[in-house]
Amino acid sequence: MNDIYIIGAGQTPVVKQTGSTVAELGAAAVREALASCDGAAPTALYAGNMLSGILSYQQQLSAMVANAAGLRNIEALTIEAACGSGGSAAHVAMMAVASGMHDCVVCVGIEKMGHADKDKTTAGLATASDWDQEGGKGETFVSLNARLMAAYMERYGVDHHAFAPFAITAHNNASSNPYALFHRKPLDLATYEASKIINGPLRLFDASPICDGSAAILIANEQVAMQMKARGQRVVRIRASTIAIDAVGLDDRADMLIPEGVVASSRRAYEKAGVGPEDIDIFELHDAYTVMSILSIEGAGFAAPGEGWRLGADDRISLAGDLPIATFGGLKSRGHPVGATGVYQMVETYLQLAGMAGANQVEGARIAMTQNVGGTAATVATHILERVD
Repeated sequence: MNDIYIIGAGQTPVVKQTGSTVAELGAAAVREALASCDGAAPTALYAGNMLSGILSYQQQLSAMVANAAGLRNIEALTIEAACGSGGSAAHVAMMAVASGMHDCVVCVGIEKMGHADKDKTTAGLATASDWDQEGGKGETFVSLNARLMAAYMERYGVDHHAFAPFAITAHNNASSNPYALFHRKPLDLATYEASKIINGPLRLFDASPICDGSAAILIANEQVAMQMKARGQRVVRIRASTIAIDAVGLDDRADMLIPEGVVASSRRAYEKAGVGPEDIDIFELHDAYTVMSILSIEGAGFAAPGEGWRLGADDRISLAGDLPIATFGGLKSRGHPVGATGVYQMVETYLQLAGMAGANQVEGARIAMTQNVGGTAATVATHILERVD
């Protein structure tokens, strides 16, 4: 298998509602990625998306985006894995290059949700649950994550205050990210605790927003990457790309507070990369809900079960901490355009390891991990990336 690299990246600002079509939104990020790496010539496009068929009545999305971006007659596929669609599309794109089938490809994540009726969007998102057991019986991702939060609080004897640092950190980091939905909107503890309960014990600031956005990365083999590097392009090595699953329905799991998909995907990524949790300088986790941040930290091996919340309490998750998370605001504050989220994570990690993160730069970061989750951690895509000097 060939060594693979990210050689360029692009993103659109995350907004409540875009005036673009879903194809134009995706094409904008692709064009930004191509502009960031002059001379790149991708021969395939892989698009991550969850809801375009449901909310925009548009399938064949990858072909629509490729054509809109001026990439005619190339290979194009759309990958769906609910909220993990972006990370899953990146995994497929990486396999295409690592296998030798392509020298350079583009992976784009796209989601357009803001235009749709709220009830339709909620129902569309619920299709990522086990419909017969959950979504079809009135469960939503708000109610499912409220169940997880309540179970965590009861089992480990913590109160709602334990989740606050994960929301506050995300908002603080988003304040200096011009692409973030909540740019310049910091959050303090009093505001967090005073926010309305949307499904007890889960409050407004425990959840990520509905929004629109698109992000793209260029993935290339070593020959192309080194050619680009010789011309002054910043490149980042991809050391591992893994996917693992769990039961989709919470009640079908051995323990809903032990996300086996996170555990397995993380373990395989560490093995492939030849590193452990202690080597990770940045963890871009899937903070769609504050409780998922904590479960991901525990499942990925950064803390024991019931201890993940302490990383927030001890200020270890800030940009200056030993495990920075949500470095550009994460899902909570950059925004969570669901099918695009995993690729936004890759773009942001590329910027960090290439030393181009500006005010959000984590100093000395060498190895970073992204983790994109579909549903309540039913599909988990994990990537480990390394700085190239």
